[in-house]
Amino acid sequence: MKNTFGTSVAVTLFGESHGEYIGAIIDGMAPGIDIDYDYIAHMLTLRRPSGKISTPRQEQDNYKIVSGICNGKTTGTPITILIPNENVKSGDYSQMRTVARPSHADFTAECKYHGFQDSRGGGHFSGRITAALVAAGAICKCALEQKGIFIGTHVKKCAGVPDRDFADLASDIQRLKSKTFAVLDEECGKNMQDAILAAAAEGDSVGGILETAVIGVPAGVGEPWFDTVEGLLAHMLFSIPAVKGVEFGTGFAIADLKGSEANDRLRIEDGNVVSTTNHSGGINGGITSGMPIIFRTAIKPTPTIFKPQDTVDFRSMTDTVLEPKGRHDPAIVHRARVVQDAATAIVLCDALALRYGTDWLR
Repeated sequence: MKNTFGTSVAVTLFGESHGEYIGAIIDGMAPGIDIDYDYIAHMLTLRRPSGKISTPRQEQDNYKIVSGICNGKTTGTPITILIPNENVKSGDYSQMRTVARPSHADFTAECKYHGFQDSRGGGHFSGRITAALVAAGAICKCALEQKGIFIGTHVKKCAGVPDRDFADLASDIQRLKSKTFAVLDEECGKNMQDAILAAAAEGDSVGGILETAVIGVPAGVGEPWFDTVEGLLAHMLFSIPAVKGVEFGTGFAIADLKGSEANDRLRIEDGNVVSTTNHSGGINGGITSGMPIIFRTAIKPTPTIFKPQDTVDFRSMTDTVLEPKGRHDPAIVHRARVVQDAATAIVLCDALALRYGTDWLR
């Protein structure tokens, strides 16, 4: 369905950037799961802008859950989450009603919705909608953690500046939980933020790469051919605004290896089958192997920049120049990190429920 993801555990997103509310509905979550309201609020805080490296728009994200929860536990019926939009400046977008921002969805939305779309702040295509995704994902992530499954994402690269690689996954994932700017090496993080500020001073923006690790997923999850774990994750990840590429394990670099180098050799360790390397990223044949799931996404630079850009007025069919107003991020990769965590949690809840039954999540 258009705005719904999932089969056993399904999430629907709704709302627009400058509408009264954005929100999410989770359908199929098992009854009896504890809801940690502070955990949801914490994940929403990690998504919110912080400092000069982010947009000045400040939303408190004072969410409320209006169905599907009773006495702090899921009831098994649809969970509805509402988040108010309280800090909007729709006047900044008046020009963009008919003038397309390059690399935004303005023109494509016009083609699909015939001019009836809400263009204020990007409408339904705005990154603002990811707050609802994060709130839904926080519930899923909390449920997974109670089953011993943990997800962590770091900014692997921003503006060409790399972070260190994952090392001790359990320790690194734990460290990332509370970080607003999620890097594993603090000096690398400082250099990234300096690069973001330098781009912002020029009215420009930068992109980056996010890397996610998941530990604790049992072997045997995934449904070939078309509901593979890689396929489901890629489907969801490409729904995140600004994601333009996804790779698993060694990814595209595996094409340069020989089979003897790329193959993950197996051995028995503590009664379990493990591999000595993890080029496959924890997935073979679309099914989890029990090894950590590792993948990366490419996050494009924020398309709205404070520089004149050639574009078109798609109503008058004339060429024009756009000089954007409004409040925009010089980089979104650091804010997208918690969105990627949430998206991953939703996919895994659905895949695990499909494999073992919804009540397995209890």
